[in-house]
Amino acid sequence: MVDSRAFEDGLGIRRRRECTECGRRFTTSETSVLYVVKRSGASELFSRGKVLSGVRKACQGRPVSEDDLARLAQQVEDILRANGQAEIPAMEVGLAILGPLRELDEVAYLRFASVYRSFDTLEDFEAEIALLRAEGEPVGQEPTRVTGTTSTTPGSR
Repeated sequence: MVDSRAFEDGLGIRRRRECTECGRRFTTSETSVLYVVKRSGASELFSRGKVLSGVRKACQGRPVSEDDLARLAQQVEDILRANGQAEIPAMEVGLAILGPLRELDEVAYLRFASVYRSFDTLEDFEAEIALLRAEGEPVGQEPTRVTGTTSTTPGSR
């Protein structure tokens, strides 16, 4: 091998090689392939477009730009590829979407999670909202209380 370079945003490697017998040079390309295994057992190539499509529906009417969605889809793909496996269960794709989507927009996250996790009752939504609120509060501090039209925190007047 004479030279090796990454291409397609690191998804592939182009190598320049030289034949040890005749001295001729040639190029080889190696690409990383990622398959999603559906519940039915069928496999298909990972599609960033499918991630975008699903997340776009959850973000409908929210202040989320197409650039934000593209970054999220790339982040999801990076998470899945970092796993190092060529085949990923469809459930893992959904889980990889939840974290970045929550950081992007909590309402869109709730919409996506309600479909992905098959929320059946109002209590399912309430439990998820309670979890979001609990995780959103600074550690070691009481939540800010709103009384009337003024907001107070412990120790302030």
